[in-house]
Amino acid sequence: MSAPSTVVDNLDGSRTEYFAVDATEATLLALARELFEDHWEHVIFGPCIEGAVFEGRFSERPRLSLLDGYLTVEVEGGGSWHFHLCIGPHQGTPGLPTPPALAQWRRCRRAAFFANLDPAGRPGSWGLRMWNGRDEQMLTVFTPNPWLDPVRRHYVDTPDWSRLDLWMRLRERYAGVPADASAHACAERVLRTRTERRPRRGGRLTPTRRGA
Repeated sequence: MSAPSTVVDNLDGSRTEYFAVDATEATLLALARELFEDHWEHVIFGPCIEGAVFEGRFSERPRLSLLDGYLTVEVEGGGSWHFHLCIGPHQGTPGLPTPPALAQWRRCRRAAFFANLDPAGRPGSWGLRMWNGRDEQMLTVFTPNPWLDPVRRHYVDTPDWSRLDLWMRLRERYAGVPADASAHACAERVLRTRTERRPRRGGRLTPTRRGA
C-alpha cells in the first residue's frame, strides 16, 4: 500500500503534491548519496522560494561526508563552493556546544518528493524538497523533466515520460509509492487536460519557482 500524498494550493492557482520521506539521518544520507554521487549529472539543486531560485549543477562527481549531523557535498579540490545540510543529531563542539533548541531548528525535520501541477492539473516539474525544524526550506532538488531536452535545455512539445524514471524509482524506494502507478497517473492527467506546449521564452529555459 502506497503512502498518502498531501496537496498544497498555491496562490497562482497551481498545486504541489508531496510524498513524505522518513527524515532520519540514515535515510537522508542514503538518498543524498543516490542523488549526488550516483546521479549528479542529472539533477539541478538549490533553494527555491518565491522570488529566488538557485539552479546549481555539478560538473563532476562530488564527494559526500558527514560530521556532527552535517552533510557536506563538494567536489574534491573543487575550489570555492560547496554546501552543508544538517540531517542528523547536532552537538556542536566542547567549547561551543549547540543549544538543543538551535540544534532542533537546524536539523531537517521534513523531506518529501514533489510534483508541481499547473492550474489545469498538468504536471510540470518533479523533485525532492527538504525543510528544517522551523519549516524553512533548506534545499530543492529537481530531477529530469519530461518536458525538457536535457542536452539543449529547451522545452519540447511532446513529453518523454522515460525522464521520470529517476524520480519514480527514488520515490518508490524512499516514499513507498509504486513507480508504475505514478507513470500511468502522469500520462492520464496530461491526456485528460490535452497536451499543450509548455510556456517558454525564446525557446530557452527560464528560472521559475518550479525550476522550469
